[in-house]
Amino acid sequence: MELTRVFIVGGYGNFGQYIAKALSLNPKIKLIIGGRNLDKAKEFSKQLPKPVEIVYCDIFHQLATVLRELKPDIVIHTSGPFQTQGYEVAQACLAQGAHYIDLADSREFVTNISQFHDQALVRKKLICSGASSVPGLSSAVIEHYLSEFKELSAIDYAIATAQLTNQGLATTTGVLSYAGKPFETLINGRFQKIYGWQDLRLLKFWRLNKRFLGNCDIPDLALFPQRYPTLQTLRFQAGLELKFLHVFLFLFSWLVRLRLLPPLSTFASPLLKISHFFNWLGTNDSGFYMRLQGVDQDNRQKTICFEINAQEGDGLYIPCIPAIFLSEQIASGQQIPLGALPCVGLISLDNYLELMKRLGLKIAIRQTISVT
Repeated sequence: MELTRVFIVGGYGNFGQYIAKALSLNPKIKLIIGGRNLDKAKEFSKQLPKPVEIVYCDIFHQLATVLRELKPDIVIHTSGPFQTQGYEVAQACLAQGAHYIDLADSREFVTNISQFHDQALVRKKLICSGASSVPGLSSAVIEHYLSEFKELSAIDYAIATAQLTNQGLATTTGVLSYAGKPFETLINGRFQKIYGWQDLRLLKFWRLNKRFLGNCDIPDLALFPQRYPTLQTLRFQAGLELKFLHVFLFLFSWLVRLRLLPPLSTFASPLLKISHFFNWLGTNDSGFYMRLQGVDQDNRQKTICFEINAQEGDGLYIPCIPAIFLSEQIASGQQIPLGALPCVGLISLDNYLELMKRLGLKIAIRQTISVT
């Protein structure tokens, strides 16, 4: 049996490691791990149940040559931050004839992947961007409940992070990049300007304490109004576990907004180190909630709330599920969508939850439905 060759760019980082561990259990897959630090790659590979190929790879230097030599069937790009990247990896995959999946969370990066749609169709490949919690999981939840509504008018959702989650520098750089920066979201039927990590509010999460939340710029804010035309309001926020750290982030976002500080991503490395000093005050538990509001088929006001509680640090791995799912679909010969697409509606909520259960993630879910 010919194995499907899966090349994970950044396969020894937080997300790359988990994806590699999951796919290494699949007998139909041959793993290749690449990046700029071969020592880290080799050390991590010792944790895997079977041998993997390890290659030096710099996505900004001779990537096409590396892909020609490796001949991967699938490339999974986990090396962020994507806010400062172009599409070198996706274009190299198209040239080589490989499927491409990334875990990008950058609004512009994910939404503009569609520029390669025609090329991907000609080559019969999937070029998928945003195979992560947003928009991968968020769209899965919406699609699952969409038939409950005749008109879906409002979506409000948020992620509560865990202080002890081993968040990497690339992720930190990404989420700090829009602090105090303007971007648009749909409010009362029109796009309005809001600012990153502002509009502070306090929200109680299921099985967690109350968390401060602030605005985050994600692909969903551009994608969902197009996909769900009855939407009038769309809000996404996130929050740090330690309230005083979140308040500091909120205050610093104002300094950026007032142009008294450069972008906070400039200070990502020291800020990440400072946050680690307070780990003794935090936990490993995180949460997600999404509230959908609209009119049901009987013209009644309906609200559906879907919640996830993740324990023991497993919330960190929820963004990895779409990439694992799509790779396994390809390796097993299942029919997949082709073209250059954001990861919207590419994995169902049932498949998402089933895969998390199979991988042993410590996840609890709850749904509540109210009709008036």
